[in-house]
Amino acid sequence: MATFSVMSTFAAAAITLQLLLLNPASASPHMKYIDAICDRAHDQAFCVKTLTTNPPTAAPINLHPLAEAVMALAISHAEKTAVFVDEAAKKDPTLKASFTECHKAYLAVAAALKSATFKLKKSPDTANYDVRASSEHMRRVTTLIAKNSDKASTALKEMNVQMEKFLDLAAGAADAVDDDDENLHRRV
Repeated sequence: MATFSVMSTFAAAAITLQLLLLNPASASPHMKYIDAICDRAHDQAFCVKTLTTNPPTAAPINLHPLAEAVMALAISHAEKTAVFVDEAAKKDPTLKASFTECHKAYLAVAAALKSATFKLKKSPDTANYDVRASSEHMRRVTTLIAKNSDKASTALKEMNVQMEKFLDLAAGAADAVDDDDENLHRRV
């Protein structure tokens, strides 16, 4: 009988541990802020994973600092990708023309995200617009590299997909700060 009790206690502990490992944010008292953003994201699993595993976003004290941290993640990715594209263009002359345009696009995205971050407090709708307008730059990059099969272009295609996901999180963050649901139609 004692063996059964020990086994059932062990099983219960194992199940609880699994649930916490599958969704570490469920143990967080700050999950309501993360949910406010991730409920607006197209890829909610990516959103939750990203926001619960990055130290600046893992334990927000309120929604506005979390939104700023989300913007910072997106800006960082845009800037790193711009550096990658610039270096790749210098290494391979056949990529120079298209990668120069991609570089400009990523610099524009970083600038738009910085502008959006600045506007979060006073005009979250305008911040949301700045983020969403950046998607046009990502479409331009996609078009420029669509037919390329070289290693640098393949890496840039993956970075572009990630950037689109970060833009989705940033738009969700701006929309969550605004919280008037007028941007609901853009999330579908």
